[in-house]
Formats: sequence, structure tokens, C-alpha cells
Amino acid sequence: MNKKFSLIIFTDLDGSLLHRDNFKFDEIKDYIKSLIDEGIIIIPNTSKTEKETVDFLNELGSELPFISENGSVINGLNLLKKDLPQKLILGRDKSELLKIFNKEVPKNLIIKCKWLYLMNKDIQTNILGLSKDSLRLALDRKFTIPFVFEGTKNEKIELNKILKVKGLTLQEGGRVINLCDNVSKAKAMKIFLRFLKKNKKELKSIAVGDNYNDLDMLKNADIACLVFNDQFKQDQIHLDNLIVSNKPSPEGWADVIKMALAKLNYKY
Repeated sequence: MNKKFSLIIFTDLDGSLLHRDNFKFDEIKDYIKSLIDEGIIIIPNTSKTEKETVDFLNELGSELPFISENGSVINGLNLLKKDLPQKLILGRDKSELLKIFNKEVPKNLIIKCKWLYLMNKDIQTNILGLSKDSLRLALDRKFTIPFVFEGTKNEKIELNKILKVKGLTLQEGGRVINLCDNVSKAKAMKIFLRFLKKNKKELKSIAVGDNYNDLDMLKNADIACLVFNDQFKQDQIHLDNLIVSNKPSPEGWADVIKMALAKLNYKY
């Protein structure tokens, strides 16, 4: 193994590591565990809630730090070093976000936003593609509010502009849009790295994603990995260090990681 640097992998979950439709990862579970056993730090960086991510980690059988709700919270820094915080909250409570939204957004745009928490469970399940047990975990949000936008492209641009002025953002994933504070996966990743770089001589980062809300995270990593997504065009990313799989998740995740390790000459 090349011991000149420590290696950390920030990874999206849905559609990147987990299968896009059934959210399984059985095919690569042993490979992920072998990376962890080797000392490679793997950090889920996801739009999922804290409870959803813990559920994933329980299935993996590993206790790892993670970033949840699109960069709103960093959990488990203390697992890497005892004097680091267990939880670092980066976003405001969702109730504050909703107050700002309702005050600042004009009514003609508000009516185009269909909040998931106001829908019945059958519609929620259909949109998110989750079982009812998993749905309960997915809706337990503290810092973000998912919705479906039923307006035009120009109306979405207008909504984005209004919210940006007020310090809010829209993070668009594969199934819904999340109303968020001024947070992102990339910002949380940078904060995470600042904590670790205080204790590591050299640290190399790999980021893995598959969709729009992963772009900034990919751009801020030493090596960016894009897992195949037929609904996302690779030509939207202009990065010299981009590694792309020709397979979807979960196999595509393992493929890009193997290519990234080879690029870094990281052998184990």
C-alpha cells in the first residue's frame, strides 16, 4: 500500500452506491468492507436523513461518520478522533426555512411547490420508491424540506433567484427537490476535510456521485467519480480528473473506485 497519504472517499448513496430503484448494494458490500478494513475512510455524503443513513450503515455492518440532508449535518467526527464533535449542525431548522419561504416567495410560485409532507402516504411512496417502513425514516427531516415542483423551467429559475437572496438553496436530486439552508455536500465536505487535515500529513479525497446535487462535491475533490445515470449528461461536467463508469450503481460504484485507486497508485 502507498502510505504517503491517507485516503478518504465521500460518496453519494442513492443511484451512486445504492441501486437506483431497489436501494440494494449486496453485490459490492464485501468490497466496501475491504476498503474500510484497509483503513480507507468512507464518508456517506447524502440527501438522506440521519435515520436513513444509520439504517444503511447498520446493513453494511460498519460505524462510519457521515454527512446527511444535503450537507446540513456532519455526524460522527469523533469516530475518527475522540476530541472532535459527535455532531456538527450546519443548517437551520426546517421550520425556519419554511417561514422564510412563505414570507418571501410569491403565491404564484408557492402553489407550484407540492410539499411531500402534505401528501398522502401512497403518493409519497410512489414518488420516493420506498417501502412504508423506509418512508418513515426518509420523512424524518430536521433541516430540509422535499417537494415536487410543477412549474416551468423559467419559474424554477425565478424561485432559485428569490431563495438565493434570502440565503436558501434548492438541491435537486433524482426524485425530488429539497429546500435547504445555504448548505451543500461540497461545503460540508470541505469542513470535514479541514478537521482531518489538522491530524493528517497528507490527505487525498475521492468524491462519487451521479446527479446534479453532487456536482460541487465532485468539483472539490482530488478525484471525481461519476456513476452512470441515463438521466444525467456527462458533458455537463468539465473536469480533467473525472472518472466515469459505464455501469449503473451498485457495480458502477466499485468500478469507479477501482479506477480512482489505480490512478492514485494506491495498492493493497
